[in-house]
Amino acid sequence: MPVVVVTDSSSRLQSDELKQFDIRQVPLHVLVDGTDLRDGVDDLPYDLHDRPRVTTAGATPAELAETYRQALSDSDGDGVVAVHLSAALSSTYSSAVQAAREFGSAVRVVNSRSAAMGVGFVALAAAGSAASGADLDAVEAEARSAVPRNHAFIVVHRLDNLRRSGRIRRGASWLGTALSLKPLLCLDVDGRLVLDQRIRTLTKAHAALVERVAEVMGDNRANVVVHHVDNHDAADEIGAALTTRLPQIESLVVTDMGPVLSIHVGGGAVGVVVHVTAGG
Repeated sequence: MPVVVVTDSSSRLQSDELKQFDIRQVPLHVLVDGTDLRDGVDDLPYDLHDRPRVTTAGATPAELAETYRQALSDSDGDGVVAVHLSAALSSTYSSAVQAAREFGSAVRVVNSRSAAMGVGFVALAAAGSAASGADLDAVEAEARSAVPRNHAFIVVHRLDNLRRSGRIRRGASWLGTALSLKPLLCLDVDGRLVLDQRIRTLTKAHAALVERVAEVMGDNRANVVVHHVDNHDAADEIGAALTTRLPQIESLVVTDMGPVLSIHVGGGAVGVVVHVTAGG
């Protein structure tokens, strides 16, 4: 049996992708008025991002260990590569490292240093390698080589969710000041959510988002996903602008950001994940 790839529900992989590559997915948690709901398993209210008393939690070591154990068994001992949400954004990665100790070198944990489809792209790279018959070392290497080929940017409409979430460094001066600020954020090389540009209007912020994607792509080919939080029209417009500006894009998909991430970035947010595949 081939090496099995495991990821978490932040990856935003579609059910057909999970099925095609037999990728196992561990749910992250959303806590709503004291009720623990599992992303991708339980029914979640559509307006979670607008609720002030909603929090999130990573997958637990026990949940991860259970999934790794089954995946390892299904691989007939060939091994497991687990790709998870950035360690700088979630406790899931540290829980995964803890859970993997039970299995020694048979379970390899990879920090995607990304979020949303940035996690998904790394998982798909690993799964494609596994499907080709690569061994555990090679599948892990493919996953790790995919990490630096990701770039992620996001424009948020309001700062309330960011302030509450703690996913932005506390004390960042711009968080507590300009009420009308529409910041362009990015994930840095360590997978931290940081300020890329201070921008005053949404129109300019979305234009800057397109420019930054063009900069990181250059003449390279890439797969692109435009994520949004209840803002499909803006996401469609950005997707169209990117397709026009960058004809070398191999695929572009517009999809929601998912409940866990939406709670941290708030309604209206639009983000782009770029996975560079090859030179131009």
